[in-house]
Amino acid sequence: MKIEQLYTGCLAQGAYYIESEGEVAIIDPLRETQQYIDKAEANNTKIKYIFETHFHADFVSGHVDLAKKTGATIVFGPGASTEYDIHSAIDNEEFKIGKITIKVLHTPGHTLESSTYLLINENGKDHAIFSGDTLFLGDVGRPDLAIKSDLTKEDLAVMLFDSLRNKIMPLADDIIVYPAHGAGSACGKNLSKETVGVLGEQKKTNYALRADMTKAEFVKEVLDGIAAPPQYFAKNAMMNKTGYSNFEYVLKKGDSPLNPEEFEALTNHESALVLDVRPQSEFIKSHIPNSIFIGLNGGFAPWVGALITDIKQPIILVAPEGKEVEAVTRLSRVGYDNTLGYLQGGIEAWVSSGRDIETLESISAETFANRVKSGGINILDVRKDGEYTASHLEDAQHFALDFINNNMNQVHKNKTYHIHCAGGYRSVIAASILKARGYNNLVDVAGGFGAIKKTDLPTTDFVCPSTL
Repeated sequence: MKIEQLYTGCLAQGAYYIESEGEVAIIDPLRETQQYIDKAEANNTKIKYIFETHFHADFVSGHVDLAKKTGATIVFGPGASTEYDIHSAIDNEEFKIGKITIKVLHTPGHTLESSTYLLINENGKDHAIFSGDTLFLGDVGRPDLAIKSDLTKEDLAVMLFDSLRNKIMPLADDIIVYPAHGAGSACGKNLSKETVGVLGEQKKTNYALRADMTKAEFVKEVLDGIAAPPQYFAKNAMMNKTGYSNFEYVLKKGDSPLNPEEFEALTNHESALVLDVRPQSEFIKSHIPNSIFIGLNGGFAPWVGALITDIKQPIILVAPEGKEVEAVTRLSRVGYDNTLGYLQGGIEAWVSSGRDIETLESISAETFANRVKSGGINILDVRKDGEYTASHLEDAQHFALDFINNNMNQVHKNKTYHIHCAGGYRSVIAASILKARGYNNLVDVAGGFGAIKKTDLPTTDFVCPSTL
């Protein structure tokens, strides 16, 4: 038996490759599926099943493409409904992969079809669970994503409580836990940075698995402090239910070099959005007017999904040389399949063609501190709610990047704003969006709150986020 976790850091997502006696199961595959096919071929094995723990909302799974390429059967939990062929399993149904068995444990709560897959080894011993978004390390899945007219988040939380108590917690303490996500995912509140654990440890340390916890306490605690889901979640879940464009087609379309004339024509005639994915230091020095910065070197795909509200938006890229395919791939993982190409030769080709560029003023934390002391400046703190509440500059206005599209009326075009986040990535994203909307008096604070705290500027008393 072979189990391999294939973890993608930018999505905080774990896919799994399971092999026994020449047969393979893939759990929760990524959009780009060739990696699984190559691995199976290298081991002279055949992919037999593709198990989906649920209809993922935070990325587009590769199950549809992988099934078409390999003939493998897609398996979802009970009640799953799709527009393509699947096997909708029943609770406790078993599937054979070589000498091992995968048993379906229906664990609704995160979503209605959510299922945990129990791996039973060749000796008949329970070995591991692939828990999807039912159980994380340190947390459990949020129960507010499958709300319907006759189903509330409280209803789903009750289902999740029962699933954990009746299906997960009775299992042996030595069972390995392989979750779908780790720290950085918006599918839970307090996910661990670890990506593999054991169930006994979770029973001791995970707040949601307290042995003496009542159902009412669970509902209150699991729902407390959940931020609104990113707008792309529902769209990704729908793509996972209905199907999507072939990944190779999406990649071929997006991996198209464009000269400056072609690039500019797409902005004028196709209303293409110019997405600059270079490091923020390069965007600050020079960028195309009205372009939006979301760098590959940060939480790229989740921020694209949170901030570009039209998932079908035509996109053209300004990317570091050699990173164009990576950018198109990572966009497709969250369902942005309409990339039309990239600027060949990068910003240098744009400048050489005689076209205009813009810059963004960026200052050190020390310079910023001196300006604050001089008085009369406007400060925008674009960190998340919890970060701001934990500690912030006394005179800062909270303007969370997550909700920038909804809160534009909170800032004024005739004022100058100094913008900071935690480290300098999100502040440049925010500045680029504001600039594209006609806010031209913007100053980035390099190093963000991490650098600001090293100055003598007064901040509010720290409040531990875990107590909020």
